[in-house]
Amino acid sequence: MQLPEAIAEYLEAVRFERGASANTVRAYEVDLAALAEFSRERGVESVDDLDLALLRDWLWALTEAGLAKATVARRAAAARGFTAWLERRDLVPADVGARLQSPRSRRPLPRVLAAEPLGGLFDELGAAAAEGEPVAVRDAAMVELLYAAGLRVAELVGLDLGSIDRGARTVRVLGKGGKERVVPYGLPAARALDRWIDGGRPALLRAAMVRTADGGATPRVEAALFLGARGARIDQRVVRRLVERLLAELPGSGPSGPHAFRHTAATHLLDGGADLRSVQEFLGHASLGTTQIYTHVSAERLREGYRTAHPRA
Repeated sequence: MQLPEAIAEYLEAVRFERGASANTVRAYEVDLAALAEFSRERGVESVDDLDLALLRDWLWALTEAGLAKATVARRAAAARGFTAWLERRDLVPADVGARLQSPRSRRPLPRVLAAEPLGGLFDELGAAAAEGEPVAVRDAAMVELLYAAGLRVAELVGLDLGSIDRGARTVRVLGKGGKERVVPYGLPAARALDRWIDGGRPALLRAAMVRTADGGATPRVEAALFLGARGARIDQRVVRRLVERLLAELPGSGPSGPHAFRHTAATHLLDGGADLRSVQEFLGHASLGTTQIYTHVSAERLREGYRTAHPRA
């Protein structure tokens, strides 16, 4: 089988059999297209001709081209997944990528927001929402829920009205790989959601209808919890721009995207005494090892507090 054909079949398997997200499938597609191009340039166009030496040469070329260790490691993982699938499908006699190693990248500690400036941020959002402007009401509810439930941005924008149980104060989330979990949220988030669902969301829809009457496009009235200005499901890019703007003025280094609220929620839970397994379920991590990064964050915060406050530090 030719490499491009095999890669296309593998991507279909990743999409439908593993239930991977569109972003994950796209990342695999880009990585494996790079492998196919590298192989073609060296006269290898069939899966039968793939070997470990070629894969190692590819990773070496990526490193020499200046790609980050994390990128090279991701592409190596994509190649290993592909060659393992080839063997499972009996398209090749052996998994040539089983012994393919990739550079270990030191995983940076995620950004965690301190409680005091975070509280100030929520106060500002709440004050703006109290004036009743629909977008301000929506923004306050989104940010409260990002932190309260530790959601990924894709999970947030994928929520429907039916995902929220207002009585139980829980949200039903569809996470990576199509895995569903139910996550609790607190009273501040509940108040912000009530204000959005009962007032802000209907007002935003009415405004979208008015724009339609003035000659705009007809809004798609749907079950989405959070809506954009035109009445359709909000786009991830809108949420990212909002969060980046909000976090730009807060102290701390590191990425300023929506994931900062997820990192912060997990770290605050551990700081407050939650056990690692509970935090794993809260975040929807498939592996406990993924959750353990937050134990390093908590330990680093403890060390920093010790260095700052202990008389004999």
